Order: sequence, then structure tokens, then C-alpha cells
Amino acid sequence: METITSAQNPKVKKLLALQEKSRLRREEGLFVVEGRRELGHCIEAGYEIDSIFICEEIASDPEDLIRRFETSGGVKVFSVSKEVYEKISYRGSTEGVVAEVRWKQLKLKDLRFKDNPLIIVLESVEKPGNLGAVLRSADAAGADAVIVCDPLTDLYNPNLIRASIGAIFSVPTVAASSEETIAWLKENGVKILTAQLQDSSLYYETPMTGPTAIVMGTESTGLTDVWRKAADAHIRIPMLGKLDSLNVSVSAAILLFEAVRQRMR
Repeated sequence: METITSAQNPKVKKLLALQEKSRLRREEGLFVVEGRRELGHCIEAGYEIDSIFICEEIASDPEDLIRRFETSGGVKVFSVSKEVYEKISYRGSTEGVVAEVRWKQLKLKDLRFKDNPLIIVLESVEKPGNLGAVLRSADAAGADAVIVCDPLTDLYNPNLIRASIGAIFSVPTVAASSEETIAWLKENGVKILTAQLQDSSLYYETPMTGPTAIVMGTESTGLTDVWRKAADAHIRIPMLGKLDSLNVSVSAAILLFEAVRQRMR
């Protein structure tokens, strides 16, 4: 096991670059995960750990961590000083564990569902924090997948992983074009419900007990016409104040748990 005490170490510089640069994450096929809980979800989902950086001054039971990964085969284990860890720690936590993980890109064809799937579709979501929060709600509601159409952020952005608290690993998540997703949903008999203000019915008056995809757009522009035209029904959340929109993650939670309520009858 190599010990790293300088922030100028090439391995530290590479890890920091992976946190900051989407292009490098794609080129290297690696992304960064911080924290025991998130790393645990990552491993449970079948992701392969490439390298792990452990701060023995901070991590609880570091000997167990080191032994576990040194004997797992193929994982490069590094001990880092507290100063180095504070440099590479993305969120300033005190868990003492950061890992480089190999990219695993699911496709629509890889998704496997029960007979009555519940799916969230997000079109052109911009903010990784919002996507992470939607994933947390999807996990809590037992959703079968999240499909991100025409994404403006990559699925392994550190902000997204942090905001999802590991739900990016527990909920199957796919990036695809809107056209591909619409064709796939229709081919699999999944009802498309688009969240929009125009020509819509109240969400709690719309059946969601069958195979259902709840489709949401950006807070600023909403959904594009391709989704509005493909929809089987348009739904809305009643807005009683002066504003006409909710944060996409709040809206997703409301709609997901309405589906859960209907399915529990």
C-alpha cells in the first residue's frame, strides 16, 4: 500500500481532475465516490472499484477497510495524510474514504422490470443537485428506473452522487434521447404521463396503477412538444399561490408518491 502525503502527487491530481471534468470522466471511464454509505451502495450495485484512498487519521476502523480492499483483488489502495484527504474530499465530510470507480453505462435495453413498472423520465435536466434529489425520491418510492433524456449533466457528476446519497446506484438510471425513450416506452406498453400546466388534469384524478412513466421537463421551459404529443395523458399539480412552478425534485416526489398511494389501495 502506497502512502501519499503531498497534494502534488499525480494520483491526487488525477482524482481532483475526475471530480471537476466531465470529459475526463468519459475518457478514463472513471468517476469519484466519497463516503462509506455511497461506496457501499456502489459495490452492491455491481460497480468495480479501481482505486481507493483512505485517511487512517479520519476513517473509522481503517484497518478493516484496508484489509477488505487489499484482499479483494485488482483494487489499488492508497493511504493519504489528513492534509491530502482534506484536499480530495469533495464535501468536507469526515468519513475518510474516497474511491475511483469504473464507469458502468446502462442502456434502455438493459432495464428489467416487474409487470407493473413505475418510471420517472426527466428531459434536459440541468442541475445535478436536482437530479440527485429526484433519484432519492425515486428510491424511496420504489421506482423501477429513472431515464434522463438529452441530459445536460453526466450521471457521475460528484454533485449528483452527493445529492442522491447513493441512489444513483440503487435506482437503475439510463441516459437516452427523447425519441429513443418514447419508442421504448410505447414498445413496452408503459403509459406516458407528462407533467404540464396546459391541457392537463389534476394528478390525483389520473390513474397511475398500471405501467406508468411520469415525464417532467425543466423548471424554466417545461417539456418539449415531442413529449407533449407522445403523452397518453397530461397531468398537473394544483398551484394555489402566485408562482406557476415547483422545483422539479419536489414535483417528482409528489407525483411518485401519488402513484404509490394509488397502488397501495
